[in-house]
Amino acid sequence: MLSVDSQPEVAKALIRNLGRHGFQAESVPTGAQALQRFRNADLLLLDLDLPDLDGVELCRSIRSVCDVPIIVVTARDSELDRVLSLRAGSDDYVTKPYSLAELIARIEAVMRRVLRQPVSAEEAITVGPLGIDPRARQISLDGRPVEVTRKEFDLLYLLASHPGSVVTRRQIMAQVWRDSRSAPGRTIDTHVSSLRSKLGSSGWIVTARGVGFRLGHA
Repeated sequence: MLSVDSQPEVAKALIRNLGRHGFQAESVPTGAQALQRFRNADLLLLDLDLPDLDGVELCRSIRSVCDVPIIVVTARDSELDRVLSLRAGSDDYVTKPYSLAELIARIEAVMRRVLRQPVSAEEAITVGPLGIDPRARQISLDGRPVEVTRKEFDLLYLLASHPGSVVTRRQIMAQVWRDSRSAPGRTIDTHVSSLRSKLGSSGWIVTARGVGFRLGHA
């Protein structure tokens, strides 16, 4: 596990506490060092306030080349920061000051989701110019690759696997986020909005108001 935090005393205490709970962790104080080390980590704890790089942009850069789980741990508590972080590819968002017990529970929850099999099967799906390849976990549009996060891929594949049908928010939470108990929140809407933007049209994902979503077309 890699903690990216510019405050050495805070990072040192966190690493010590994580070690007491059985986690192997180390820390770096800058975004540049994080870019050099993230490939060796099985999870990142990322502060948004770094001395050299914007934390959201760092998250986006790492997510564009790697599916390592990312939990943003920051003093920023605005809705905008949460939305931008989720759209950049973070798996969770924790605000400082936080309870160590809560942070560990969130780490364990994210790792459980990652270790489970993705929702995608082995069959590729083509819908007009849109191609979804679950083996390579790649999406293409008009033959050009579309860069998406792990959760965005799983969400789009789930919708494409039910052509013409509405997939409820509860189903999405259960199959993409592996969480059938929590009430569907704005996380789904954030990922849908990001997918629509990356696909270049809101028509690819149609909202069934009050129910869920279905795959459409451009």
